[in-house]
Amino acid sequence: MTSDDRPLFPLTRRQALEAGAALAILGRAGPAMARDVPVAGTAPPESGAPAMTVRLTVNGVAEDLTLDTRTTLLDALREHIGLTGSKKGCDHGQCGACTVLLNGRRINSCLTLAVMHDGDSITTIEGLAKGDALHPMQAAFIHRDGFQCGYCTPGQICSAVGMLAEQAAGWPSLVTENLTTRPGLTDVEIRERMSGNICRCSAYPNIVAAIRDASRETL
Repeated sequence: MTSDDRPLFPLTRRQALEAGAALAILGRAGPAMARDVPVAGTAPPESGAPAMTVRLTVNGVAEDLTLDTRTTLLDALREHIGLTGSKKGCDHGQCGACTVLLNGRRINSCLTLAVMHDGDSITTIEGLAKGDALHPMQAAFIHRDGFQCGYCTPGQICSAVGMLAEQAAGWPSLVTENLTTRPGLTDVEIRERMSGNICRCSAYPNIVAAIRDASRETL
């Protein structure tokens, strides 16, 4: 109080609380606004982000794209071409939901940059069927009910198709006992070879059964 009994800070309690709340909001918003930068792959051309033109052959169709060099193959497929079958799960290459076939070999599309694959051929879940005729692996997953929520299913199917090609070519796995002959496709082999694809619904028995069924038609 001053000598004439007037307060040093002429604010009511309500005004003080409102001012404190406003400062708290600004304090939280400040760092967030500082981080408000374009996401890789979505920056407009005028942003100055480096860009490259790349040609990808996706499901047999040539796609010419001009992309931020930081764009992952997964984001190129989903955000620039509109093929949303490949899912973004962990975005760290640990769940397999983004698996596609690159020149016939399965890869995690979230771990590679699109500009690294100029001229390459990519097959996504949308490209496995031939018109109305499902790929044998797709049909087997439906027959065996190899999914629940379905989020991991596109990656599971693409990975399984690539895995069968690896097994047919004689590639061993960590559980292959005889390295001098083509490994058999036992349930143990299937589980090991598919271990990079996680199903959070735990539909693994049906997935294994579906792959076993499809292998009889594709091998």
